[in-house]
Amino acid sequence: MRAIWKGAVSFGLVSVPVKLYSATESHDVSFRQVHAKDGGRIRYQRVCSIDGEEVPYADIAKGYETEDGEMVILTDDDMAELPSTSSREIAVEKFVPSDQIDPMLFEKSYYLEPEKSGAKPYALLRQALLEADRMAVVTVALRQRTTIAVLRVRDDVIVLQTMMWPDEIRTPDFSVEAGEVKEAETKMATMLVETLAGDFDASEFEDDYAAAVEMMVKTKIEGGEMKRTPTSTKSSGEVVDLLAALQRSVDAAKSGRRESDESDEDSQDSEGSEAGEKPARSATKKTPAKKTAAKKSTAKKSTSKSSAARKTSAKKSTSKKTTTKKAAAKKAS
Repeated sequence: MRAIWKGAVSFGLVSVPVKLYSATESHDVSFRQVHAKDGGRIRYQRVCSIDGEEVPYADIAKGYETEDGEMVILTDDDMAELPSTSSREIAVEKFVPSDQIDPMLFEKSYYLEPEKSGAKPYALLRQALLEADRMAVVTVALRQRTTIAVLRVRDDVIVLQTMMWPDEIRTPDFSVEAGEVKEAETKMATMLVETLAGDFDASEFEDDYAAAVEMMVKTKIEGGEMKRTPTSTKSSGEVVDLLAALQRSVDAAKSGRRESDESDEDSQDSEGSEAGEKPARSATKKTPAKKTAAKKSTAKKSTSKSSAARKTSAKKSTSKKTTTKKAAAKKAS
């Protein structure tokens, strides 16, 4: 895991340097909005509702809409004047009984890891919370905004759980009137509760929806039910092995180079003496072609033999020409 925040837990005169890690991660199945006809992704543009023109991101400001529908525009300078804090302190306000905090207030969870110098005070705080069966109510600045949170112990690790403000918890605006409940019905309901009573084990539950989606997608991939888009990186629905893909790329490059060399050889044979020194360079380029020729199928062996024969004659011709040139040079000297 990667630390997302560093600071210190302070209570009284004690300070515990810690690192903050996100304790949860979402495994929800995500979908993209696409065109059903061809699978192209749907894109959105930032368009002004008044003039209908697309607005660059640099020209976008924050706006607060009043109850009358009027808009108050807040600039970057306005936002800079708002109170913010960059404190690196987790300040303990008080220690409260664990059963006094409504779980509805809990928002996001983080693990606290002590720095090497804070291992002992960290362990002392952890032990004190366990023995007192209390949570530490703290204030902390995350993302430049102060929020309330609690510290509690989970599996020998101190966990920080941010909390919503009290006015963010809604009050139900409905009531339940079930009429008179008979004693026999209450006993029966109690028996049912006792029948289903047990200890909670999170591993007994799984996200069957995500598993069903993954199975459906896998089935469609294996059946080739996909839409090719300009951004597709795979040539088929099969799972591509990296080494196999690289090998195919190398083979394709070599095949293209071999065809190019054979084309150059044919043109050089037809030109004859006009080529001058070109056959020597052509013979050098054709060396990789001999290696790749061994990888061809049996059906193409005859073509390889004839090509090799042409290469041999070309080499002999080149050798003779080179010898003739050297001899002429000696006589001239």
